[in-house]
Amino acid sequence: MQINDIQLKQLIEASLFVMGKPLSIKMIKDTVLVKFDVSRVRIKACLDELQQDYQERGVQLVEVASGYRFQTQELLSEFLQPLWQEKSPKYSRATLETLAVIAYQQPVTRGDIEHVRGVAVSSHIIKSLADRHWVKTVGHKEVPGRPALYATTTEFLSYFGLKALADLPSLTDEESLQALFEKVSMVPQQTEESN
Repeated sequence: MQINDIQLKQLIEASLFVMGKPLSIKMIKDTVLVKFDVSRVRIKACLDELQQDYQERGVQLVEVASGYRFQTQELLSEFLQPLWQEKSPKYSRATLETLAVIAYQQPVTRGDIEHVRGVAVSSHIIKSLADRHWVKTVGHKEVPGRPALYATTTEFLSYFGLKALADLPSLTDEESLQALFEKVSMVPQQTEESN
């Protein structure tokens, strides 16, 4: 079945709004466009057009690791903050340090994280990061005890607006690192962390 360019653009735009999470080109093609004869190239071109259409608006179409999603411009976040009724608790320094070690040195064991940080890592920290779907176990190190190896997920990349790990700011760029981890303060957290 055929679909014209205007209808294609409307359908892709609507699906991105309705879904509320990133959609890959494959997912768009295999779901809302399954009945239509549309190439991946045509879908990508439509997404590029939508990105241009939304470039100067308060809501933008961005590509992240797990696909495309609509999100507000970062410079508007402080003005939009009053719309959230509850203030989200901030993650502890220990949690942010643990996440940073995993992100920059993955795959790593808990022992590797403790070596870098110089202190023991609470199992609660690893669990809270796993519960957020920011880290996952990707295997076991072939040493006595076979400790779990941790790495970040596509959800981690998507949350922080990254397409790939190569997009992480360098460890010497304090301003970029600060901006990246300030986003964590916007994340609802289920339990308070003590460490």
